[in-house]
Amino acid sequence: MNLTDYLAAELRPALGCTEPAAVAYAACLAAGQVQGEPRMVRLVLDARTYKNCHAVGIPNSGQKTGVLWALALGAVLTDPSPALQIFQTLTQEALTRAARLLDRGAVHVEVDASRTELFIDCTVACEGGVGRAVLEREHTRLTRLEIDGVAQPLRIPEASLGGASPIREQVGNLALADLLALAGTLTEADRTWLREGVSLNLAMAEHCVGLLPAGFVPGAGADPWLRIPRLVSAGVLGRMSGVPLTVMSLAGSGNKGITVAVAMALWGRQAGHPEARIEESLALACLLTTATTYRLGTLSAICGASNAAGIGIAAGLVQLGGGTAAQVDLAIHNMVGNLAGLICDGAKIGCAMKAMTGVEAAFRAADLALAGFGIPASDGIVGASGEASLVNLGRLAQRGMGGTDTEILDIMQAKLGSA
Repeated sequence: MNLTDYLAAELRPALGCTEPAAVAYAACLAAGQVQGEPRMVRLVLDARTYKNCHAVGIPNSGQKTGVLWALALGAVLTDPSPALQIFQTLTQEALTRAARLLDRGAVHVEVDASRTELFIDCTVACEGGVGRAVLEREHTRLTRLEIDGVAQPLRIPEASLGGASPIREQVGNLALADLLALAGTLTEADRTWLREGVSLNLAMAEHCVGLLPAGFVPGAGADPWLRIPRLVSAGVLGRMSGVPLTVMSLAGSGNKGITVAVAMALWGRQAGHPEARIEESLALACLLTTATTYRLGTLSAICGASNAAGIGIAAGLVQLGGGTAAQVDLAIHNMVGNLAGLICDGAKIGCAMKAMTGVEAAFRAADLALAGFGIPASDGIVGASGEASLVNLGRLAQRGMGGTDTEILDIMQAKLGSA
């Protein structure tokens, strides 16, 4: 396991929410296979991707939201190379063309509830033929291109082919001791990439303070227990609202990236730790976020910005505070025993409050762990080790909460139908 490869796979720039960006990316790829103006666009996607596209803002779109706009915009864009930053290429002409598609009722979305992993299957019928693109498992992992039903070679940038799944699985199956050791192998290039992520995500958070009520986010001299979670909330709110600033996503999620980077960097600086030590703890926080995401699934019934990112932060803060591997275990137990079950009901502005809750819980979990306190294995789904607790959390998310996702989807679709 190579940390540089891990960071390249799991820390990626993204503009706006990753699910609508992936939908637009697939639509752009499909439309690009044939010539002429799009006449009909059809999307089949898994329930969880739909859930994360339902109400989220689209950057540079004039406050447009939702999967129908993401799909229509992707179908009229001509350059798929920005991938998850595809909305940076939006123009007024693209908005006008997309609006015409929507006004004609030419954009159709279908949810395939049998798909348990990320699945985006987009077909675009144009004047010159029919193009199709399929993404599976990861947001940019292209698995099929077609022209008029005939498979085409996947001649696109290599970064779009591999996806993060192999590395995510490797990280998810590593023992905690191995993750701790891996976090200590940062190269100078790795540190530069981490610093770039912190810079991007902190810029989003600070830019969006004004979206929250005046005084809700206190100034730089305030108590970090109060200020940092609220600043994280501002960043997530901005991203979910479609603020057109690029962030560094983590484990397929910009919200996880904002939550982890802002919380770890600001806490470490407030406490006066050297930047090199903060970066090593941030690397561990990223690794634990990825390991938890692997257990939960790329998209989950459980909120990743609070659970996966929160677990990563708690582990990183224990390491930053000089804690032992056993105390990192305690921090994981404290998070799993506290926040498990906080649902994901899609990407939307309410994610800002969940991310804030996750950071607050991570601060408490780490503080208690450093004092030697952890929720015992006799409690509920808490395991005998941190790794066992993550396995149990994943079991709850992937097997135990299937019905929860079904009900959430039904509620969302009913709201969409009555709009």
